[in-house]
Amino acid sequence: MMDQNENLIGRRPTPTAPKRQHPSRNINKQSDQLLLGADGRVIIDNLSNNAESKSANVTNSSDNGAKREVKDSSKLKRTRTRTNAGRPNKSSTNINKEQATSDGKTASVNAKGQSTNNQNQNQTGKNKKRQTFNNRKKATGKGSPEVTATDVKATGKKTGRYSKKKSNKPSIKVAFLGGLNEIGKNITLFECEGDMFVLDCGMTFPDGEMPGVDLVIPDFSYIEKNVDKIKGLVITHGHEDHIGAIPYLLKKVNIPIYATPLTIGLIGSKLKEYNLVKKAKLNAVTPGHRIKLGCMEVEFIHVNHSIPDAVGVAIYSPAGTLVHTGDFKIDCTPVQGEMTDLGKFAQIGSQGVLALFADSTNAERAGYTITEQKVIASFEHLFKQAENNRIIIASFASNIGRIQQIINCAHKYDRKVAFSGRSMINYMAIADEMGYLDIPDEVIIDIDLLNKYPKEKTVLLTTGSQGEPMSALTRMAYSDHRKVEVGPDDFIIISANPIPGNEKMVGAVVNELLKKGCTVVYESMYEVHVSGHACQEELKIIQGIVKPKYFIPVHGEQKHLHHHAQLAKSMGMKHSNVFIGDIGDVIEINEDYLKYLGKVPAGRILVDGLGVGDVGSIVLRDRKHLAQDGLIVVVCTMDFSNGYIVSGPDIVSRGFVYVRESEPLMETAKNKVIKVLEGCNEDGVREWGIMKTKIKDELAKFFYEQTKRSPMILPIIMEI
Repeated sequence: MMDQNENLIGRRPTPTAPKRQHPSRNINKQSDQLLLGADGRVIIDNLSNNAESKSANVTNSSDNGAKREVKDSSKLKRTRTRTNAGRPNKSSTNINKEQATSDGKTASVNAKGQSTNNQNQNQTGKNKKRQTFNNRKKATGKGSPEVTATDVKATGKKTGRYSKKKSNKPSIKVAFLGGLNEIGKNITLFECEGDMFVLDCGMTFPDGEMPGVDLVIPDFSYIEKNVDKIKGLVITHGHEDHIGAIPYLLKKVNIPIYATPLTIGLIGSKLKEYNLVKKAKLNAVTPGHRIKLGCMEVEFIHVNHSIPDAVGVAIYSPAGTLVHTGDFKIDCTPVQGEMTDLGKFAQIGSQGVLALFADSTNAERAGYTITEQKVIASFEHLFKQAENNRIIIASFASNIGRIQQIINCAHKYDRKVAFSGRSMINYMAIADEMGYLDIPDEVIIDIDLLNKYPKEKTVLLTTGSQGEPMSALTRMAYSDHRKVEVGPDDFIIISANPIPGNEKMVGAVVNELLKKGCTVVYESMYEVHVSGHACQEELKIIQGIVKPKYFIPVHGEQKHLHHHAQLAKSMGMKHSNVFIGDIGDVIEINEDYLKYLGKVPAGRILVDGLGVGDVGSIVLRDRKHLAQDGLIVVVCTMDFSNGYIVSGPDIVSRGFVYVRESEPLMETAKNKVIKVLEGCNEDGVREWGIMKTKIKDELAKFFYEQTKRSPMILPIIMEI
């Protein structure tokens, strides 16, 4: 017997029907297999070893095994297919040797013990047109067509009831205004059928390329442009990279805010500083609660994180269901609350999820994130080790669970606890007021009373775990703290890992503390910190139970997003169904496609003091220039009537050279300025702009030749 895929006429393969069976039919091992000949007609090929009795036993599952007679081939109109128009007719090639007879007769079919000889002649004229689906049903006499052959074109493409229909559902658009290719500043905008809502509104801290900048917030211009469409702001948890920019947004756009109780409390405290509490529309929600935002509904899902009351969200829209994890991890033994609600994620996944947006911060780390219970054992050990020292612990102020562990340990070892740092004091006050802290009586003392207790009986909780320049721990390290002075009697624990980009600042603080004789425990020396973000195996779990059609990694730098995307692909996600975005990108998600639409206004706005956005690239360039090479100021007075120099020139150096040690250099520079001004006078140049430019060019060339440095040069010419 020749292979089923082989064609005797030419080398074009013969299409075969897909190996499917209708739900109402069971075909046993001796059943006939339906194939298509070169002329497009059906050949019934018996796979039985008995070539003489080619029978098809067809059982009907609904009639408990009752046999149904298979009529002759003239009544199998529903199984006919057609070849492409214009293809020459060729003789039918039978698969079985017994069927390959010269007179073109087909094998007999034996049903219900009766044998019927049917002749399957070759078609020599034009191929018959394919009958409609209704006619095919009519030929079987049943409401549901019997699948004995599949409608397949000669080209091999599926037609009829197997054709894929495009979805009539609308699309949902997602604009990433922050949080991609960076750590922090998380903000995303969702839009469906003209309705929008914003998810998170965070800030980030400046890096070394932003001298003098206090913090960085998102660009809200796209939100301002669409303010009439925006139905609300949804917050996943109370960290600064998710709520830090809310006051700046509310100054421009007053929209309702939805968050869990602790997050609402932290937002309210922040808004008090900006006198925006009365203006704000704060709405507290709990996990499992649903809110309606235009045509979309948002459901809150409990997750574990390094702050209580963290949630992910499920977004139910006319386009389909989207899931956003927020910042999360899976901790089976959390110190506060319950573990991540995997059941809810799985339930939503079983109903069909169009797209998943998942936290990528720890996508590079293999395994699982360590449980918070490990930290308790580490603190117990370190408290015993530092029994004769004052203990100073730097931690994230928002990590309320960690603070609770430290307070419990201090109480166990009969130590008093004081707080240092504005954010630490604010967080503790809010958490205590809302019942998220359980503080034993007479454990907390004011920092002003710290020196009245023996050092071995005190614990100081402070900010500065990331080496922030103005944090309490940094000021202690550089002897700039007004109330605390550190030394050899201090045992300092940094209960946090450096955020990417902060490693140098943390290292500098540790070095200064060690110089002062302190004992410092930091990074991975002991298990004094565990991450609040999911590692690879936890990310796989979420991917597996949510089962999204499309995947978009969020919250991380490019390396984090890339690793998370590779993780999804390793679990079977198609490359075309994964999108790695950037700030300002807009994508459109539909049941049938995911596509990139372009850019919208997005980026960073720098906050310096009370100024918001007034520090731009030019100001930063000048600041970096001043920081790198210093400043030269040239001052002289001239008589405008004749162009003569009345006084000066005087040269002032700031951050360039020490004048008293560089007098010859300064004298030569003065002579260069005098020569330039005299040349302008001789040429009749009286335009101050031209004269200043000539002075700058001459001095810049001179100083670079002498020092290989390029200070900023500022000429000042006064006239009388």
